[in-house]
Amino acid sequence: MNKIMTPKYIDIHSHVNFKAFDEDRDEVIRRALENNTWVINVGTQIDTSRKAVEIANQYEEGVYAIIGLHPIHTGASFHDEKELGPAFAKASDGQRRAEGFMSKGEEFNEDVYRELLKNKKVVGIGECGLDYYRCTPESILKQKETFIQQIELANEFKKPLMLHIRHGVNHAGHNAYADALEILKKYSKVKGDVHFFAGTWQEAEAFLDFGFTLSFTGVVTFTHDYDEVIKNTPLDMIMSETDSPYVAPVPHRGKRNEPSYVKEIVKKIAEIKGFSEREVAEAIVANAKRLFGI
Repeated sequence: MNKIMTPKYIDIHSHVNFKAFDEDRDEVIRRALENNTWVINVGTQIDTSRKAVEIANQYEEGVYAIIGLHPIHTGASFHDEKELGPAFAKASDGQRRAEGFMSKGEEFNEDVYRELLKNKKVVGIGECGLDYYRCTPESILKQKETFIQQIELANEFKKPLMLHIRHGVNHAGHNAYADALEILKKYSKVKGDVHFFAGTWQEAEAFLDFGFTLSFTGVVTFTHDYDEVIKNTPLDMIMSETDSPYVAPVPHRGKRNEPSYVKEIVKKIAEIKGFSEREVAEAIVANAKRLFGI
C-alpha cells in the first residue's frame, strides 16, 4: 500500500478496537486507508486501550490510538437498548442483544496507561469526561475524580484530551457540559476535542472559547438538531468522526458503521456550512494534524 502523507479524510474517533470488528478488522482498516482515510481508534478501558495501540502498531502510517477510561466504566452500570439504541446494543459485543450490556466498573490504573503512553502511536488520552445519563451522587463524584486523574496525566505527557460528555435524561441540577468545563478550566493545561458533541450552541461556544474542537458523527446526516452548532463553529475548530461501530451515516444507516463512511459526515458538514466538500475535508485534516501532532 502506498504511503499517504496527507489523507483526504480523517476519522478522529472510531472503535475498530471493539469486538464488533473481530472477524474483519484488518479489512475494515485497509478499506479506510485505500480510501485515503486515516483512523484514530479510541480506548474506553484498559483492554480496549491496549487493543487500540496493538492495532495502530500494525500499520506504518494512518492508524493511531487514544487511550483512557470512559466515564461509564468507572463504576458498575447497566446500559440497555432504550438508552443505546438498537445499533449500540448490537455493536457493544458484535451481537444483537436487546438487553444491552453491563459495565463491570474499573479503577483508573495510571501505571498501565503510563506504559501505553510510551508508544509513539498514542496521540491522546480518553475518551474521558462525564456521563450523567444514569447517575447517582456517588457515581458523579467517581467520574469527576477519574476525569481529573486523566487530565493530569495528559498534562504531564502533553497529550490532547478526547472528551465524552453526556447529559442525563433529566439533567436539572446536573449539567455535564458545565461541570466538565469547570473541571477543565481548573486542571487542564492541554486542549482536546469534545467527541460526539450534542449540546447547545451556548455550551459549544464555551468549549470553543476554551480552545477545544467539536466533532460530529453520522447523526448529522439524518437530523437537523446539530445544524446551528455546525453552522456557527469555525471551520478551523471542527472535526469529523464515525464513533464506529455506532450511528452509521446515511446512506449506510442501520448497518455497522466503519471509518471509511466518515466522508458522508464531511459531505454533510460541508452542505450545512455552505462550503465545498474539499474545503471542509482539507480543513478537518489540518485541524486533526494540529491537535494530535500527526
